[in-house]
Amino acid sequence: MAVFLNNTAGFKIQTGGSTYVDLSDHVESITINRDFDELEVTAMGDTGHRFVKGLEASKISITFYNDDSTGSVLQTLQSVWGQSAAFKIVQVQSAGSATVSATNPLYSGLVLVNKTTDVNGAVGDIGKQQLTFTVNGSIAVATTGTW
Repeated sequence: MAVFLNNTAGFKIQTGGSTYVDLSDHVESITINRDFDELEVTAMGDTGHRFVKGLEASKISITFYNDDSTGSVLQTLQSVWGQSAAFKIVQVQSAGSATVSATNPLYSGLVLVNKTTDVNGAVGDIGKQQLTFTVNGSIAVATTGTW
């Protein structure tokens, strides 16, 4: 069984034009929850319910360490607040780069950026925010491409 240490995931979000901001160094955790509607296609004479895959309704959950520096988490997310923004995710990246392959696919698509937690924490806490973005459309999975 192949297992790996999942501590090098990469996350980029597009802020305008073709500019992607790499927020990977501020990500504590990331989860892609791929979900599809189930459409019933049970016909007369079937002995049980039958279903087919419908539209995708996926979500991406990310825990960010808050940082209000220029080009960092808070300013980046606020610049696309209320909009659909393109994203890229890879499981393994090193020093800001990644080789996209069959064993390290590139996940991409659009997310609706409609929530942020700009201030969060108590005395002695690290400021962070746990966000769940709704995928606007579907997630593309590629084994070639540019991270």
